Amino acid sequence: VQLQASGGGLVQPGGSLRLSCTASGNIVSINAMGWYRQAPGKQRELVASFTRGSTVYADSVKGRFTISRDNAKNTVYLQMNSLKPEDTAVYYCRSLTFNSWGQGTLVTVSS
Repeated sequence: VQLQASGGGLVQPGGSLRLSCTASGNIVSINAMGWYRQAPGKQRELVASFTRGSTVYADSVKGRFTISRDNAKNTVYLQMNSLKPEDTAVYYCRSLTFNSWGQGTLVTVSS
């Protein structure tokens, strides 16, 4: 399965962005998906994920970010609201079923 992430960019603090991750090759791959991020000099961390049974968010994004999916489009989204400078990172999507990663999209939160 291949994952194509998009939607990153430069946004001011307090702003919003929506990231998209489209899967090709196998629709089953979006049944369990995650968004991760890696800031400069830091380890990659889980931001949000869902499986058949649960949705998980990092404490730092709870109430601000929402993960969702559109099965018809084989696409998973990450809606990011009330963005903070500390959200600046490269964001990656991951198929938990196949342990495959998208290429990453850069989100920069700065005034």
